[in-house]
Amino acid sequence: MSTAHIPLREQYLTRLIARTERLLQRGRQSSSLFTRWRLGIFVVGLLCTVSLYRLGRYDAGNLALALFVALFAVVAAYHNRLEKRIHRLTLWQGIKQVHLARVRLDWPSIPYRTSFAPEQHPYAKDLDIIGRHSLLHLLDTTLSSNGRQRLADWFLVQPPPPEKWRERQALAAELSKRPLFRDRLALEARLIGEEEINGQRLAAVLGHQIGVPRLALLLGVQALLVAVTAILVVAALLDWLPNYWMFSFGLYALIYFMTDQGEHLLEHAVGLHFELEKLGAVLAYLERHARRRESRLAKTCAPLLSSTTRPSRLVRQTARVFHAISVKAHPLIHLMVNALFPWDLWFTRRLLQIQQRIGELLPLWLDRLAEVEAAAAIGTFAHLQSAFAWPQPVQETAPTNGVSARVSARALGHPLIPAARRVTNDLTIAGLGQIQLVTGSNMSGKSTFLRTVGVNVCLAQAGAPVCARHFEWSRVRLMCCIRVDDSLEAGLSFFYAEVKRLKTILDATTHRSAPPVLFLIDEIFKGTNNRERLIGSRAYITALADGHGFGLVTTHDLELTDLDKTVSGLTNTHFQETVTAGALEFDYKLRQGPCPTTNALRIMELEGLPIPKEENSG
Repeated sequence: MSTAHIPLREQYLTRLIARTERLLQRGRQSSSLFTRWRLGIFVVGLLCTVSLYRLGRYDAGNLALALFVALFAVVAAYHNRLEKRIHRLTLWQGIKQVHLARVRLDWPSIPYRTSFAPEQHPYAKDLDIIGRHSLLHLLDTTLSSNGRQRLADWFLVQPPPPEKWRERQALAAELSKRPLFRDRLALEARLIGEEEINGQRLAAVLGHQIGVPRLALLLGVQALLVAVTAILVVAALLDWLPNYWMFSFGLYALIYFMTDQGEHLLEHAVGLHFELEKLGAVLAYLERHARRRESRLAKTCAPLLSSTTRPSRLVRQTARVFHAISVKAHPLIHLMVNALFPWDLWFTRRLLQIQQRIGELLPLWLDRLAEVEAAAAIGTFAHLQSAFAWPQPVQETAPTNGVSARVSARALGHPLIPAARRVTNDLTIAGLGQIQLVTGSNMSGKSTFLRTVGVNVCLAQAGAPVCARHFEWSRVRLMCCIRVDDSLEAGLSFFYAEVKRLKTILDATTHRSAPPVLFLIDEIFKGTNNRERLIGSRAYITALADGHGFGLVTTHDLELTDLDKTVSGLTNTHFQETVTAGALEFDYKLRQGPCPTTNALRIMELEGLPIPKEENSG
C-alpha cells in the first residue's frame, strides 16, 4: 500500500515506533558497554588489590580496594538507571505498538480480556459488542476489573440519562486530546506488572471486616512469651540459667497452633500487594493531574483530593502490610518468622486497622478510577480514529408528537471493518413508526448494514465517536434480531428462539413512557416456510409500525415490498450486485426502492450445483 493511502495516525505511530526502536538500540549498546566496564573494573580492581596485598603494601591495597569499590558502585548505579530507562522505553514502545494494532485492526496483537453480557441481552451478540474481534476488544485499554466493567456497562446499559451522557462524553473528549496523559497512566501501571487491578477482590478483602476473638489479649500474651523466651535463650547461652526457654517457647507454640491467628482473613490478602502497589501508582498519577481545577478530569477525580491524606499514600501503606502478609505463600519462611515473633497476629491487627481506615473509602476511589479508565479508553479510540465524528444528540422532544425518534448519518461505516475495505452509506430514518424495509441479494450487505447502524448508535450512546462524517440521533432503546441461536439445553429450535426474540421487541414498543425502540431485524421469520413467513412478516411489520419505535427490517421476500401501500411509515431500500465476467460483484451501496435482482441461483451455479437451465436463462 502506498504511503498516500495509509491513515495519518498510522503513519505517525509507525514513525514513532521506529524512532523508539532506534533509541532502544542505542540504549542496549550503552548497556553492553557498561557491562564490559563493570567487568573490567572488577577484574582490574581484584588484580591490583591482591598484588598490593601480596607485596605487603596493605595501606595501598586498602586504598585501591576502596577506590575500585567506589568506582564500581558509581558505574553500577548509572548502569541500573540506564536499565530502568530501557525497561520504561520498552513498555512505552509496547503501548504504541498496541495503538498501531488498534488502528490496523490487527486483532492478534490487541490484548483481549473477557467481558460478559446477560444471556438475553437485546443486542450484545448481534452487534459484536462483546467477545473476540468485538467492539470492546478494540476499545478496552482499562487497567482494573472495575474499569473494564464500567466500560462494558457504558455499551451494554443504554440509553444513559442525558446529563450522565453529557458528562461522560465531555470527559472522553477531553482525554482524547491528552494522549500523553493516557499513555503515562497505562505506563505507571505496567511498570508494576501486566496483571489488571482486581478491584472486586480488593474491595472484598478491605471492605468485609472479620473479627478475631480476643485478638489484643492473644497478641499481648504471645508477645510476652516471645520476650521471655528471648531472655531465657540469652541466659542459657551465658550459662546463667538452665534451658528454661523451652517451656516458654512450648507454651508459645501451643497457643499458636490452638488459637485463631486470623487465618481466614490473611488467606484472602496473600498476593494482593502487587495489585495494591499498582493501584497506589495509578492513584498517585491521577492525584498529580487532578489539580487542574478547570478540567473535567479534575472534577471527576475531586474525591481523591478531598481527604487530608492522599489515597495513594494510604494504598501504598496497605501494600506494605499485604507484602508482609504474603509470607504465607512460603510455608517454611512463614513458620520461621512466626516462631520468632507473633507475625500472623500482628499483621491481622494491622489489617483490621487498615479495614477501618480505608474500607469505606476504597469503593469510591475505585469508582473514580473506573470512570477515568472508561473515558480514557474512549478517548484513545477517538484519538486513533481521528476521522470519526463526535455524534450530536437530538432534542428529547419534538413539536409534532412530543417524542423524538431519529437516526441520521452521512458516510456511515462499520468501525470493525478495515478502512481500506469499508464502504459507507448515508441514512436517515426519523419518526415513530418509520420502517426501512431493506431487500437485496445474498451477500449484498444487508446484515452488515444493520450491524453498522446498531454499532454506531451503541457508540454514540456510550459517549464515543462514531464511524461517520456526521451523525445525529435521539436516545433509543436498541433491540436486535440479527444473530439468533437455537438452544438444545433450553429445548428451543431456531424458529422458536427467533419468535421469542421478535416477541420481546414487539412488547418493548408498547412501553411509551420509555425512549423509543430502534429495532434492527435481519431476515424476518427466516426459520419457517415461504407462505407462513410472508403472512407472519406482513402482520408483524404492520404491528411494529403502530408501536413506540422505528427501525430497519431486511428480507429476501420481495413480495413484502408492496407494504409501502398499506403501511404509511414504510419505505423500500435495497442492495444489489452486478455480474462481471461470469462473477458476482457487490458495491455494498444502499439504494432507494425494492431490489430488482436476485442471485441465489447464480451462486449455486458458480459453486457447481445443478440448476434448471430455463431458470438460469431467466
